[in-house]
Amino acid sequence: MSGHSTYTPKTGLTRWLDSRLPILRLAHDSFVDYPTPRNLNYFWTFGGILSLCLGVQIITGIVLAMNYTANAALAFNSVEHIMRDVNYGWLIRYAHANGASMFFIAVYVHMLRGLYYGSYKAPREVLWLLGCVIYLLMMATGFLGYVLPWGQMSFWGATVITNLFSALPLVGPSITTWLWGGFAVDNPTLNRFFSLHYLLPFVIAGVVVLHVWALHVVGQNNPTGVEPKSKADVLPFTPYATVKDGFAMSLFMIMFAVFVFYLPNSLGHADNYIPANPIVTPAHIVPEWYFLPFYAILRAVPDKLMGVLAMFGAIACFFALPWLDTSKVRSMRYRPTARLYFWLFVLSACVLGLCGARLPDDQVIPGLKTFTLIDSDPNSFVWLSRIAALYYFAYFLLITPILGLVEKTSPVPETIASPALNAKKA
Repeated sequence: MSGHSTYTPKTGLTRWLDSRLPILRLAHDSFVDYPTPRNLNYFWTFGGILSLCLGVQIITGIVLAMNYTANAALAFNSVEHIMRDVNYGWLIRYAHANGASMFFIAVYVHMLRGLYYGSYKAPREVLWLLGCVIYLLMMATGFLGYVLPWGQMSFWGATVITNLFSALPLVGPSITTWLWGGFAVDNPTLNRFFSLHYLLPFVIAGVVVLHVWALHVVGQNNPTGVEPKSKADVLPFTPYATVKDGFAMSLFMIMFAVFVFYLPNSLGHADNYIPANPIVTPAHIVPEWYFLPFYAILRAVPDKLMGVLAMFGAIACFFALPWLDTSKVRSMRYRPTARLYFWLFVLSACVLGLCGARLPDDQVIPGLKTFTLIDSDPNSFVWLSRIAALYYFAYFLLITPILGLVEKTSPVPETIASPALNAKKA
C-alpha cells in the first residue's frame, strides 16, 4: 500500500494547485514514490505494456473513425479508401489491426503471470475480477471491430457468433434480433457494431482506472507471493520500475513494428479482402486467433446450447478462480505439483487454439483411418479439442480445489528481501 503521502509542493503554483486539485500529489504518490516489491521480474512490465496498447488502440481508432463509413454498401470501400487515399492511412489501419493482436498477446501473458504467481488470491480478489471484466470487454471490442471491414470473414463471423445467442432459451431470439437490428446481419447490424466498438475502449479505460486504483490499495503481488513487511522489501516505483517498464515497452514496440511494417496481414484472414457476400459462404469460417481456444470449445460440444454455455463457462472460470483455489501458498514457485498442472493447462489452451483454426473433419494424423460408430472420427480435431477442453475445465473445477488441499509445498521465505540477501551471501 502507498501509505502516507511524501509529496511536497515546491513552488507557489504547485502549492496553490495542491490545495485545490491535488493531481500532482496523486501522480507522485502513484508513479514516483509508490513502494513496489524489490523482486519484480519482467512479467510485471506487461501492465504498463497493456496501458500502452490501449492508448495506441484509442488514438488510431479515433483517426480511423474519421474516415470510416458505417454503411453496408460503403464500409468495404471506405476501408480501401483509408488504405489508399488517406495520408498514412495504411499505417494507422495496420497499427490498429495488429495492435489488437498485440493487446491480446500482452493480456494473455499478464493473465498467465497472475495464474502462476497467485495474483488472484486474497486480498486481491477485486483486482483480479476487474482484470477479468477488462478481458471480457476486450473480447467484445475485438469481435465488434473484426466485423467493421465488412469483408467475407467479417460478415460470416458476425452471422455465426450472433446466431449463438439464439440458442439461449426464452431471451435468445430477442437478443439476436436486437443485435441484428432486424432479421439478418445487415446495415443496422453494422451501425450497432460500429457504435459499440467506438464506445467500449473508453469503458475499458474507465475499468483500467478502477483496476489501477484497486492495485494501489492492496499493493502489488510478487514472485514469492509474500507480502512486504519492511522498507527492505520495497523500492520506489521511480526510477526502478519505470526504467524496467520503459525497456520492456521498447522491446515490445519493436515486435509490434515488425508486424506493422513487414507482416501486416499475417494475423488476419485473406477472405476479409473479399467484399461481404450473403449468398456465398466461405469454405472455413474462423474468428481471430485470440478467440480460437473458445471457438474450439464451442465446436467440441455437439449440442448448440451446451456448446454456447461451455464457451461462456470457459471465461466464467477465471471469475471464479479466487474461490476455487484452496491453497494457502500463493506462488507456484513453491508449489511444484501445481506448476506441472499449470503448464499442462497452458498446453491444453494452445491445443484448443490449434483445433479452433482447423476444419472439424481434418485428421490429427493425416492418412490414419479409424473405425467409429459415433458422430466424428476419433482421429479428428474435434476429438482432440474435446480432450483439451475436458482438461481445461478440470484444471479449474477439480485440480485447483483438490490440489490446494493435498499438495505438499516447498518452504516459503519469510520476507521478500531474504532470498536476495541469502543469494548475495552464497
